[in-house]
Amino acid sequence: MGQLNKREWESRNSLKEKKPYVYEKIQKFDEKIKNGESIAIIQFQYNYKCNFRCEHCSVKRFQGKNNKRSFTIEDVKNLSKQADELGLARFVITGGEPMTFQDFDELVAAIDPQKFYINCDSNGWYLDEAKIQHLKDIGVDRIQLSLDSLNAEEHDAFRHAPGSHARAMAAVDYAQKIGMDIYIQTVVTKERLHSDEFIEFIEYFNNKGVGVFVSYAKPVGAWEGCFDSLVTKEDFEYMHELEKKYRVYTHLTPAYGLNMGCIAVKGMFSVTQYGDVLPCPYIHVSIGNVFEEPLKDIIKRGLDIKFFGEHVDTCLIAEDRDFIHNYIEKKVYNKPLPVSYDEVFTEEDKTKVPFNKSDDLFQK
Repeated sequence: MGQLNKREWESRNSLKEKKPYVYEKIQKFDEKIKNGESIAIIQFQYNYKCNFRCEHCSVKRFQGKNNKRSFTIEDVKNLSKQADELGLARFVITGGEPMTFQDFDELVAAIDPQKFYINCDSNGWYLDEAKIQHLKDIGVDRIQLSLDSLNAEEHDAFRHAPGSHARAMAAVDYAQKIGMDIYIQTVVTKERLHSDEFIEFIEYFNNKGVGVFVSYAKPVGAWEGCFDSLVTKEDFEYMHELEKKYRVYTHLTPAYGLNMGCIAVKGMFSVTQYGDVLPCPYIHVSIGNVFEEPLKDIIKRGLDIKFFGEHVDTCLIAEDRDFIHNYIEKKVYNKPLPVSYDEVFTEEDKTKVPFNKSDDLFQK
């Protein structure tokens, strides 16, 4: 592997002991990258059922009645098998709110915790001590807890869920007591990024030994058409300086010696409740459907599109106004989701320089 920092070494050694098969797959990531293959985390939107109505919900237009074929547990087993055969090693179970899934235990078993490192998104509402212990017992490795402010009133209003802040904060303490790995996911607008509140937020959780993962505001879902809150490249530079001082990360943060830039397809893709594969959770374009063709072919198709197959040193859907305007506003807005790749990308959008050939990929 590339250059690992102390915390990455500790995490890797723990994984070697806990899940040796997963560890072996991750050890081969460098080779896969050099071969131009995806090492993607599978962000699995298994079900859109949710107990909250968050103002920033990115999957709002996916929710509601839909007569399309949905995932069954047998379908999950098939997806897991294909992902394993491709050397992929990580799943994020999301939704919706996974703690509302009645078949959550069967879902985890179908993915197979011995073959994958399993993260679970949650808003924290149902994460009491017994639930977190149960998640650990069945093979969930980490909780990704959504929290948007240290101020309970602000957080609860943003989530339209009175009492949600107190439950989420308690979940952090329960997880640490049990020994469940946890980190905070938080949504950051341009305004919040430069606020004193954001620094206080990071420091509070870092002082508890908890890292903070930042999701930049994106003009999709409930925020479709909202551009005033988007960040710029200068904001990325500011975040990069924060990363040097704090345990705070984004999808653009270099890790394990790799500077992948935008990780869409090459480092992460989403699978919807209806089998569509999206380049990332926020680019609502289907590059194929796992109910209709092999995952291997879908990933290849994604990597054949220049935005995902080349090294892109930005977040396309959070910062790149040209991409947002020409591909999202013009070709995705006001259409049923997800929009097929062939309605959005053309022959001119084919990959010319594969990401593994980029001089910017490997950290110097």
